[in-house]
Amino acid sequence: MLLSKQLIEQSNNTLLTAHQRKFELAAADINNMNTILQKLIDFQVAIPSWALGTGGTRFGRFSGGGEPGTLEQKIEDIGLLHALNQSSGAISLHIPWDIPSDANAIKKLAAHHHLKFDAVNSNTFQDQKDQLHSYKFGSLHHVDKAVRRQAIEHNIEVIKHGVALGSKSLTVWLSDGSCFPGQLNFRTAWKNTFESLQEIYAALPSDWKLFLEYKAYEPNFYSTTVGDWGQSLLYTAKLGPKAFTLVDLGHHLPNANIEQIVSLLMMEDKLAGFHFNDSKYGDDDLTVGSINPYQLFLIFNELVEGMDAKSMNHATDLAWMIDASHNVKDPLEDLLQSIEAIMIAYAQALIVDTNALKEAQSVNDVVKAQEILQAAFRTDVRPLVAEARMQSGGALQPIQLFRSLKVREQLIQERGVVTVATGL
Repeated sequence: MLLSKQLIEQSNNTLLTAHQRKFELAAADINNMNTILQKLIDFQVAIPSWALGTGGTRFGRFSGGGEPGTLEQKIEDIGLLHALNQSSGAISLHIPWDIPSDANAIKKLAAHHHLKFDAVNSNTFQDQKDQLHSYKFGSLHHVDKAVRRQAIEHNIEVIKHGVALGSKSLTVWLSDGSCFPGQLNFRTAWKNTFESLQEIYAALPSDWKLFLEYKAYEPNFYSTTVGDWGQSLLYTAKLGPKAFTLVDLGHHLPNANIEQIVSLLMMEDKLAGFHFNDSKYGDDDLTVGSINPYQLFLIFNELVEGMDAKSMNHATDLAWMIDASHNVKDPLEDLLQSIEAIMIAYAQALIVDTNALKEAQSVNDVVKAQEILQAAFRTDVRPLVAEARMQSGGALQPIQLFRSLKVREQLIQERGVVTVATGL
């Protein structure tokens, strides 16, 4: 289904007076408002193709109905999101869950919904139907060269699909690791993985990037071959200038200082971008900003300061994507919430008084530095985000409009109650 601009404008008109009052109040103390609004308008977050369905736990999955059963329907759902918030203008495909049967037709459909294709993601953490070799004991690090060859060829196939769609980057996440001491030799596993990655890296087109993700644990609980940002950085530094470290906010041990990790990776020109989510206990893949919004703001503060120091384009020089599992929520509503949280944290970081903060840091005024950051974090920037969204043609209140138009009910009527999207 499509959302017409007229419906969105009608909804906005009913909210306009209240919005303008809130926006004028919020904007009164901000000098560079037009610049901030333009940055918010330009900022786009990719939606992964696997996030359009209800997620699950190890023990069950409870579909909400109306889930997209095909890649075409997933693109239509992301088109709905983008029509509502104007900040979801890209889709990231996971292969082989979402292999386009006709790349040109898929590109045309995406363009119809004003969407581009972001990074393509490989899958060597599951065995697929008719797969010759199993990944039970790993893929790129496997002791069997034939298994490694199969995983390498899969990644190269994913690159080819990405080229056909206009993507420019490959994301590699490996579940390779061990569950018990002695199960594998760490150095051999590292060497096998690096040699495999070298072959994948060599297959990249000249204008492509390789993003190497990391994770401390799960599904293996003793060791992970790409277990943290340091290991990923070591791989990418050795691979070459087209390889970068991808940060997933949930892929850290408890209490990790993610903002410091982000700062150092950016300093070394090795930060690929983000898989946004939130977590309470581990890699929970919860709605962005639902648990620790202050941490999200601090991460964006480092990003904005670092990107500005390097004269980077906020919207295009790093990769921005959501990676979440919607176990008990409507996936589209959850994604709308996540995008909103990202935009809020970004807007808060944009209003930080950077000059005053640097001055406080230079004289070790710890209290002043804290006050500057918390003043920005405590500022209600939602009217700024809403104004940028409205100026782009989006809805002032996306979730409210989604519900008032009964979008989920219409999707259930079109697709049925018993539908399960491909993916996790």
